[in-house]
Formats: sequence, C-alpha cells, structure tokens
Amino acid sequence: MMDGNYKLLAKALEPHIPREQLIDDDLRTLAYGTDASFYRLVPQLVIKVNSESEIRAVLQECRSLSLPCTFRAGGTSLSGQAVTDSVLILLGPSWRKIQIHDSGERITLQPGVVGSHANIALAPYNRKIGPDPASINAAMIGGIVANNASGMCCGTSQNSYKTIEGLKIIFADGSILDTRDSLSRIQFQKTHSSLCSRIHQLSKITKQNSILANKIRQKFRMKNTTGYSLNALIDFDDPIEIIEHLIVGSEGTLGFVAEVTYRTVPDYPHKATSLMLFPDIKTACEATTLLRECPVSAVEIMDRASLHSVEQKSGMPEYLKQLDKSVAALLVETRGKTQNELEKHLIHINNTLATLNTVRPFSFTQDVVEQTQLWNIRKGLFPSIGSIRKIGTTVIIEDVAFPIGRLANATLQLQELFQKHHYSEAIIFGHALEGNLHFVFTQDFNQLEEIHRYESFINDLTNLVVHTYNGSLKAEHGTGRNMAPFVEMEWGREAYTLMKEIKDIFDPENILNPGVLLNN
Repeated sequence: MMDGNYKLLAKALEPHIPREQLIDDDLRTLAYGTDASFYRLVPQLVIKVNSESEIRAVLQECRSLSLPCTFRAGGTSLSGQAVTDSVLILLGPSWRKIQIHDSGERITLQPGVVGSHANIALAPYNRKIGPDPASINAAMIGGIVANNASGMCCGTSQNSYKTIEGLKIIFADGSILDTRDSLSRIQFQKTHSSLCSRIHQLSKITKQNSILANKIRQKFRMKNTTGYSLNALIDFDDPIEIIEHLIVGSEGTLGFVAEVTYRTVPDYPHKATSLMLFPDIKTACEATTLLRECPVSAVEIMDRASLHSVEQKSGMPEYLKQLDKSVAALLVETRGKTQNELEKHLIHINNTLATLNTVRPFSFTQDVVEQTQLWNIRKGLFPSIGSIRKIGTTVIIEDVAFPIGRLANATLQLQELFQKHHYSEAIIFGHALEGNLHFVFTQDFNQLEEIHRYESFINDLTNLVVHTYNGSLKAEHGTGRNMAPFVEMEWGREAYTLMKEIKDIFDPENILNPGVLLNN
C-alpha cells in the first residue's frame, strides 16, 4: 500500500498518465524490486512512461513532492542502478525507434531499443554501435549510455562517451536539451544560464589544476566508470558538450536520455578466433601485452577456475578437463575488411607469439560453428556459477581494471584474496587488453557472519585495486550502489568534491537515483 505522498503523486499524474500505467499492487512492485544485481528495493510506485511528456510530468511532480525516482530500461544493471524503494520510472514499449543515417555511418536510437537490435539494423551496412556489453541481447540503449557500457571489443575508444554524436536529455526540472539541435542549445543556455555557467567554471578550474587534470587523464586511460565522467571537464570547452558527456555514465543521477545518436563503427565480415592455453596467468598476461601491438579485436582472459566451471557442459572441448590447475586461457579474435587483410593479421599474430610457451599449439578458426563454440566458453562463465549456487545465496559479479603491465601480479593477488576469504568457487575472467577483470562468486546475505565476510573481502579488494595498483574499482558496469561508498577512496577528496558539485548543479533536490554513484 502506498504512503501518503505517493498517493498524492498518483493523483497528480491522473491528467497526464493513464491509470493502468501506474503500478502499486504488492505483487508487481515486488517483481520490480530487483534488477540483475543482488539488491532488493521494492518501489512504492512503478510508472510506465510512453512519451517525453509523461516523463516530464513525472519528474515535475516528483520534484514538487520531494520524491526520489529511478529510471529503468532493460533492468540488466549489475550494480543496483535500476532499483529503488521510491518511484520507479519504467520505459513502456513505445521507446524503440531506430533511425539510420548516411548509409549506416550514424544511428539514432531511443532508450528502449535493445543493443543487439541496433546492430541487426546496421548489419546490412557492415556497421555496428561501439559499445558491446555481454548483455547486449537484453540491455537497452538507455542503460548502455547511462553506464557508459563497453564490452569485449569496445575498449576505451568505442564506448558511448567516445562515439556519441548527440543526446536528447530531460532534466530533473522537466526541461529538455537536444544537443544535436542548434536552436535547442541556444535556448537551453538562455533558460539555464546558471547551470551552464557553473559547468563552464568547473571545467575552467579543473583545467587550471594541472595535478588534478593529469590525474583525470591517467584514470581514463584505463577503463573507468567509477563516479562521474570527469574527463568531460577537460576534454571539452563548450558547456553543452561538457553536459552531454557528463550525462554519459551518470547512471540516471543527472537526467534522462530520451534519444541518442551514435557514430557507428565498422563490423568487418571476415573474422578468425582462437583459444590459446598458457601454463600460467603470468604467461597469458605477457601474451596480452604482445597482442596489444597486434590487429586484434578481442582478447578475453580466463583463469583455470573459469575453464573448470564450464568444462562439463555440452559442446565444450574435451581437453579442458585435462588442464593443470595453473593454466590460463586467452580467447583471441581478429577481423579484417577482406580475407586477404585477415590473413595478414593472422601472420602478424602468429609471428608475435611464436616465442611464448603454450600448453597446446594454438590455431585460428574461421568456421562460424567452431567460433560460436569457443565464444560459448567465455559467455557461459557467469551462468555456470549461477547454476551451482546454494539455495539462499546470490551471485556477485564485479569488475575492476588494473594497469596492463601489472595485470599478472594483480590477478594472482586477487586469487589470494578469494582464498583468504574462503570464496573457493570464485572465477576470474575479463577483457585482458584493457586490464579489465571480472570476478564471480556466490554470497549468502542471510547470516550476519556472511555479511561480515563480504565486507572484509570488499575492504581488502578496494585497498588492492586503489592503493596497491592505482586501478579502477569499476571498469564498465557502472558504480551503482556497491562501490558508491568507495568513490572518494579511488578519486580523492578534490575530485570527489567536483563530483558532488556536478550532482548539485544538475539535481539540487537530489531526487534522481539517490544512493547510486555517490552516497556519502
């Protein structure tokens, strides 16, 4: 049953939104109390929105009643960004418009478009969107932009931050800015002169602070989605461009993305894939360093525990069962515009890795069925842990990034942390070219001692990533709720103060997704 203010909200929205789009019954609000993370927050009211006018009405009424609200697209958020115990704004089925421009060179998408559907539309042009998260078959564009999602082939050069051409944004006060429209930009700078001026001043101060500016540049050379996209303050001069890029990765805490136009990237038709097995993590990381200088599109690292978790599944290579416990794997893919170009890539890669010790001789396959089988090893890792978890436990997945030159030692120390805290089933995998590791384990939150065990692990993990390696606590899943308490630890007081001011500039009443990204 809704509390008083939520009843007032529902009543205030009656002229704007059909009653059937307002969900407050216990069963359905409970169902919307989870996303793909381990958090449960049951909303008081779920509002399905089908238009910009409905979004604006909800935001304006929530603001007037001081009610926090959270946006939800596909609900694939791994860090608790799409759950709330207040108002959940849920995209209805009308947000799926796709427009292709300039023979696939650009694409305009509404936030309800599933990522893979955008790529299907671009396939005839041999193009795709830059971001390629593992959840692309379910994740929607709204979440992909909001989390600055990347993925296996995306790296730091093809994420949303680097490939957006423009956004249509709806802010907490209901105002709209279309950064692709010159008239909208001019009008916004008139009606929101204070906001634009404050952003411009923040940018100026940050650029003049050489120590802070250099720190920001260094942090974003790695994959980094911890906190706000502070690189926007030093990458751009125009306040509208700064605003546009601050919205990317802001996890619904600064505004709602109603539309995005991407510059697309090539999707080369010729590809070859190889599963390379090395005697240990150190050698696999050495290979990764060499592969950074090669024409590869993906290099996925998997520790022995990862391979063990899927070796009994149908379609897996038999030799996985016979590997020593120290073995590590790289799943490598290279692509070319033509078959001739692809062959040149293969020669380059083979020559580069010729001196490294491997467990088995590796070869590349261009057979689609065989490629799918190899990729199923990597894609089956997360589900494999979920399938063996004990009743009452949840699956935790986190992602961090380390400087690539120190990836081997960092991986070994991460394995030691799992042993120290008795997470015997934990697996490590990730996007090796970027030093980006994912790890998965199961956790029971029903017992106090288990909560303390998890807290102790997280404290050790954050110290390892930040203080030992100066890495990123979040590389591509967004900060969410889990790492929000550690944003200041990673960035330091000065940068964290900048982030808090950014939040205050965009959302002074703190109604947009509070508790996510910043919460102290």
